[in-house]
Amino acid sequence: MGRRYGEDLLAGDWRRRKVTPEVDAEPDLVVEDAESGFCGAVVGFETGAVVLEDRHGRRRNFPLLPAAFLLDGRPVTLRRPTRPSVPAARRRTASGSVAVDGVRARVARASRIWVEGVHDAALVERIWGDDLRIEGVVVQPLSGIDALDAEVRDFGPGPGRRLGVLVDHLVPGSKESRIVARVNSPHVLVTGHPYVDVWQAVKPAALGIAAWPVVPPGRPWKEGVCTALGVAEPADMWRRILSRVNSFADVETPLINAMERLIDFVTEPD
Repeated sequence: MGRRYGEDLLAGDWRRRKVTPEVDAEPDLVVEDAESGFCGAVVGFETGAVVLEDRHGRRRNFPLLPAAFLLDGRPVTLRRPTRPSVPAARRRTASGSVAVDGVRARVARASRIWVEGVHDAALVERIWGDDLRIEGVVVQPLSGIDALDAEVRDFGPGPGRRLGVLVDHLVPGSKESRIVARVNSPHVLVTGHPYVDVWQAVKPAALGIAAWPVVPPGRPWKEGVCTALGVAEPADMWRRILSRVNSFADVETPLINAMERLIDFVTEPD
């Protein structure tokens, strides 16, 4: 009977075995350590290990073990290139981070960053969009922050579900500061900038003006700016502002600091 069926059907490689591809660890190749989740670009080698650098400039060494890394979400085995390679010039994103080319956006985290409105969201996307996609962080615009405490409760922040909030005109004694004071959770970070509107966080030099116009108290700020600069509609003014912003160098430091804090907060492991 054994001869009738030939060799044991369960012996040997009766199913197609999965083979983990080997990939040369070329400079600036972005991979993720499968065990720790650390994601970074290849910047060198040390005693049998590859050196990865993340978007914050932090470096870690990882042994070149089989199937120890993920490339575009798939396991790979990194190997040291057999021939010396010339490092490519580092490309920077609009936020000043090292660009990570050829990497798909990460699946969105449960954590979120909220901003006051669509103009804030568009400006954040203009400067930090690449970083946020790599980190898997979604930015959502609110319709103002008057009901911020209630909206935070509805969101239900907690471990692994952090919330960062960017607020305009966050200065002592302002209405915004009183609203923010009602939010009290270790899983929520509310920060902001001192400008009346996110428009004002754009440097005047980027628009070719000496300074933002002074709008008298009691008059809508955006309309007052448009009148002073001879622009018919706020929508036209906003298109002009956004078109002049190309990088972090075109916005004021308080906005940069606030956004970097929020990104760090919502991406920090609990």
